[in-house]
Amino acid sequence: MTAYRKEGNFEKPAGTANGILMLAVLLGLVAAEIFAIAALRSPFLGVPTGLAIVFVAGGFFMLQPNEAGVLTLFGDYAGTERSPGLRWTWPWLIRRKVSVRARNHNVDTLKVNDKRGNPVEIGAVVVWRVEDTAQASFDVEDFENFVRVQSESALRHVATRYNYDEGEEHEAGEVTLRAGADVVAESLREELQARVQLAGVRIEEAKLTHLAYAPEIAGAMLRRQQAEAVISARQKIVTGAVSMVEMALKHLSEKNVVELDDERRAAMVSNLMVVLCSERDTQPIVNTGTLYT
Repeated sequence: MTAYRKEGNFEKPAGTANGILMLAVLLGLVAAEIFAIAALRSPFLGVPTGLAIVFVAGGFFMLQPNEAGVLTLFGDYAGTERSPGLRWTWPWLIRRKVSVRARNHNVDTLKVNDKRGNPVEIGAVVVWRVEDTAQASFDVEDFENFVRVQSESALRHVATRYNYDEGEEHEAGEVTLRAGADVVAESLREELQARVQLAGVRIEEAKLTHLAYAPEIAGAMLRRQQAEAVISARQKIVTGAVSMVEMALKHLSEKNVVELDDERRAAMVSNLMVVLCSERDTQPIVNTGTLYT
């Protein structure tokens, strides 16, 4: 473990000066140098001032908003400056700029197996930013590539923990990739955050952008979904038809419209169920006889 690390947060503030103030000092030194050479006509008196000008001029650096400067001294971490604008530090310190703005990373569509082993295609977008510049600079080789690789790995791992859709045998309240997108996205964010913590990166958001069955099983799965939809619709139709038949028989009995024995009741129930459950319009048939002739 390197010397700059401390408990909790590895980043520490750097001791830098206001660049505008140091710019005024630099201009004063330049004026003194010009006076020494032009007015006093003594180039030797301007040597110390010239060295001071070179020293001060070498320490300026500028930071944009949401940009940090990581300072190192002979390979040792000296601190991080986050104040935007013109800053000044010792010339012998090496300054490396690190953006702390939010960034997007699109995870290309991957082919993975869901919890049941069905091949699915899945993609995601990750919003992240550098939180600890010291970790991002020194704990990993390339923090941007580190986030890209870990995003793909985390997406593959999360996809294997859920089924694509509810099957014939599913638990009550089961979270699936298709129906539980928000839960899956939060699970992906937590998984990825644990993986990139080493690089000092904070995951702001992770969302699925693509989800589909793999082409080799897409046709079969589509037919299965259509069959399940038809079965579900038929169940509702039959349930409604039974309720309507029951209501019709009850009203006929209560109002004494007609006396029905068991055989006539069975015939009426059959006719009503055909009318209510048929996919096409039924044609009425007038029966002038009786059921007993």
